[in-house]
Amino acid sequence: MLVKVFGSAVFGVAATTVTVEVNIDKGIGYHLVGLPDIAIKESSFRIAAALKNTGYFFPGKKITINMAPADLRKEGSAYDLTLAMGILVASGQIKTTALDKYIIMGELSLDGGLQPIRGALPIAIKAKEEGFLGFFLPRQNAKEAAIVSGLNVYGVDSVQEVIDFLTGKTLLEPTIIDTRAEFYKTLDFPEHDFSDVKGQESIKRCMEIAAAGGHNIILIGPPGSGKTMLAKRLPSILPPMTLREALETTKIHSVAGKLKEAGLMNQRPFRSPHHTISNVALVGGGNYPQPGEISMAHNGVLFLDELPEFKRDVLEVMRQPLEDREVTISRAKFTVTYPSSFMLVASMNPSPSGYFNDPGAALSSSPNEMQRYLSKVSGPLLDRIDIHIEVTPVPFEKLSETAKAESSVAIRARVTQAREIQTLRYLEIESVNYNAQMSTKHIREYCQLNETSLQLLKMAMERLNLSARAYDRILKVSRTIADLEGTFEVNSTHIAEAIQYRSLDREGWLG
Repeated sequence: MLVKVFGSAVFGVAATTVTVEVNIDKGIGYHLVGLPDIAIKESSFRIAAALKNTGYFFPGKKITINMAPADLRKEGSAYDLTLAMGILVASGQIKTTALDKYIIMGELSLDGGLQPIRGALPIAIKAKEEGFLGFFLPRQNAKEAAIVSGLNVYGVDSVQEVIDFLTGKTLLEPTIIDTRAEFYKTLDFPEHDFSDVKGQESIKRCMEIAAAGGHNIILIGPPGSGKTMLAKRLPSILPPMTLREALETTKIHSVAGKLKEAGLMNQRPFRSPHHTISNVALVGGGNYPQPGEISMAHNGVLFLDELPEFKRDVLEVMRQPLEDREVTISRAKFTVTYPSSFMLVASMNPSPSGYFNDPGAALSSSPNEMQRYLSKVSGPLLDRIDIHIEVTPVPFEKLSETAKAESSVAIRARVTQAREIQTLRYLEIESVNYNAQMSTKHIREYCQLNETSLQLLKMAMERLNLSARAYDRILKVSRTIADLEGTFEVNSTHIAEAIQYRSLDREGWLG
């Protein structure tokens, strides 16, 4: 008997429906075709044990299973439940006419229970697009898939629950999530708040500008000056995610299997990988490509602490994703693309000892050692960082203050207002949402300077020996400063402040 049951394969952040054809005939053998990986080939042992422990049996006949399209590689153990249901119907152990109306996915335990799967959200989106009535999957993934409205999502604990539903013995209530209610559940009091930071008013101002314009930022200062503390609080002042951004981010975390049971993500991600991370772990890839840290930070913050300690080749692979805001992974037979629009926040010591330029510490590194240390970060990578800021230790008087500093909620209100100005400005431009994404063409259009501002910028570049790459960055940052003030024109005050944020372009830092 031949039956068809439907599953789904996830590539990148999109899903493709897989038709599983199960044919049982006279003879003995188990033939699984259609480019399955080892985990799928091993499924027969899990299915046999699960069926036996549920009161059914694995047919001792010739079983031929084709997973179509046959030229698309399938991977993972999530097809266990799909194959098991096909075998049960094809062998006549259960009778149902509703098998082709549902997507069925889940990893089987030997007792017939179900383990969670990856990519439930993109699978649910595809199921709705193709008109399926519902989606059976492990209960742990139900809230995630139920984000998609108009699709009956059934979270189940065992294969027996699916059998009983399809044969009409029981009814299951679909999981229902109010997507908008989930989305608007925001944290009014973030875990990490800028009110906890003593002093560092100029650095907080710099972080506010970076958040308002989506600018990449690097903090340079000695150990203990508060670089990591400040970076961890940056997400708390970023504007709230839009519903589209929340869905995009949730899909990526779903594919990576990192999504919590809560379902829709409504907080911007903060990723902080260790400096020993590999190329593949950072940008994504592998034999079966998975999103890397830069994609997990999509619509959020990627924090690289102690930037020069990262391997140079690891940092270099970030250059194109920083520019294109997506990463493409190519293999011999397929190509996948993951979005990677994130804010890069990096920190570094100014020298190997960490105390160069600190008036209270002895200089323990020679000029050659310092130059070798700083040169670990390439010019082209720094070219993609808009703001460089020096962080100095907080004096005792500031540390001992009892008064609370300005809260993240108050700062975020100003940041959100500036972002709204940018949203209206770039409404007709598809590829630009905020100032950091402006191209040279857009800079010329939206950052026009008067004669006074031009002269100030010219003088600064000559006297401070600023590099040519600093020119556009200064204009972008000055545009954001103007937006925070709510002014249309970029004036000399905005230019003067933006010039302060190019420390590493000055002669004597990177040479």
